[in-house]
Amino acid sequence: MGAGHDAVAVELARRLRAAGHEALHTDVLELLPARIGAGLRSFYRSSIRYAPLVYAGIYASFFRAGDGPRPGSTPLAALAEDRLRTEVADGRADAVVAVFHLAAQLTGRMRARGRLTVPSAVVITDFAVHRQWLHRGNDLHLCLTEEIAQDVRLRLGRPATACGPLLPDHFRPHPAGESYWRRRLADAAGRRAPVLLSAGAWGVGSRLGATARLLSRAGYLPVALCGRNERLRRALAKVPGTLAMGWVEDMPGLIAACAAVVDNAAGQTALEALAVGVPVIGYRPIPGHGAEGVHRMAALGLTEYADDAWQLVRTLDRLGPDASAPGRRLVRGDIIRPLERLTARGVMGGSDDDT
Repeated sequence: MGAGHDAVAVELARRLRAAGHEALHTDVLELLPARIGAGLRSFYRSSIRYAPLVYAGIYASFFRAGDGPRPGSTPLAALAEDRLRTEVADGRADAVVAVFHLAAQLTGRMRARGRLTVPSAVVITDFAVHRQWLHRGNDLHLCLTEEIAQDVRLRLGRPATACGPLLPDHFRPHPAGESYWRRRLADAAGRRAPVLLSAGAWGVGSRLGATARLLSRAGYLPVALCGRNERLRRALAKVPGTLAMGWVEDMPGLIAACAAVVDNAAGQTALEALAVGVPVIGYRPIPGHGAEGVHRMAALGLTEYADDAWQLVRTLDRLGPDASAPGRRLVRGDIIRPLERLTARGVMGGSDDDT
């Protein structure tokens, strides 16, 4: 779903190969039969873009914790069991690592039932750890922060450790490409400080045009990242004083050249900005995991949060063009050794409970 989970999988595979291991990358949605996965992706993209209230209702029913029986995604994940068993056998895998919550339900269920004989780990990519990330059958959970890891241990009674964000090494202060982007943005901005307006790979957000106009009128250059949503890029390009961009390959350089990032999802772009050292302000988050994640990041002191337009501008003015992010608070731990220890132990999973 989107590009964030893929980016995490690619970086994890790179680190594993650098440590001398083999890594095979499988999309869990493609393991589902009869093109169910493609339909699921299309429905999610459409609902998050055009019917956010529908997605908010789905999230409240399926993802948030609550009393009494709650629907879950385990029955859907079960449809992929046979194909995952084949993938594991054909690849002679020593472990399976999930980086998406549907995959976590799949591996947890299989481990608990004895259908997956190699250990399974879950890389939790969200700050909002909803219940679909959690299944007691999985052997290990790898989290963004120690606070999240402690929460997972309390909720599951299973091992969890903090490994920090899985970002390539070029996401660091003053990356290559920063000077190019500073020159390019200066040509468009004049004396205005550029502020990156992030909408994710799918170009999703609430009233992005209004936010761009607000930033422009407040004396900033809104640099709108529209991902692969060409319709959104064309619409925001018509907002006076806005630089609307499609897919950008050199994200480290672009982020470093901006004074701040206005984020609505607490996803990879927010983590990338913190690693580069640029402050992040949560504003108008997308529903469900986006809203919960944005508030959780602010509660952890990693980002700012603006309740309204006035507070957004006031926060940007307070931060100033030379502010730095509290990226030092993000753990940059080792994810390889916990996985190596897990495969060495070959521990079987726990119960069949779907939390």
